Amino acid sequence: MSTEDTLVRERTITWTDPMAVAAGAQGRSGLEFIRAIMDRELPPPPIAVLMNLYPVEAEEGRAVFAGEAGEEHYNPIGVVHAGFVMTLIDSALGCAVQTTLPEGVGYTTLETKVNMVRPIQASTGRVLADARVLHTGRTTATAEAKVIAEETGKLLAHGTTTCAVRALTG
Repeated sequence: MSTEDTLVRERTITWTDPMAVAAGAQGRSGLEFIRAIMDRELPPPPIAVLMNLYPVEAEEGRAVFAGEAGEEHYNPIGVVHAGFVMTLIDSALGCAVQTTLPEGVGYTTLETKVNMVRPIQASTGRVLADARVLHTGRTTATAEAKVIAEETGKLLAHGTTTCAVRALTG
């Protein structure tokens, strides 16, 4: 076996049709939709499977996502790429907004800002993004989130979002 062969890693990803997941929003409030995914009544969206992120708590105006970074999330300098944290925060923030929306209404991210405070490595373990809505209006919503290392409670990142609120199309 060559040195090159020992450096190769492999990860297989399988996911469910994303439009089938989206169709699960019909007939549900935003909070009911997020809870249906969290409770596995509906399959997770493909991005959650790809990035190893999942909702662990949901209530009106709040969503908590957990993520577990692995080597596949590393950048060239040997730490987890900021894109992992950005995706974790964006997911938690958006779902927090979704929990405030009635049936037939959704959101799309307009802007997200993230500040990295500490690097993350696979050894950091599970990280939690706790997102809370600051404002939900007729056309926009804003929210903020903190990412902490579950084991140590240390702050790893924080961020904010502005979302456009819109009617869902069937």
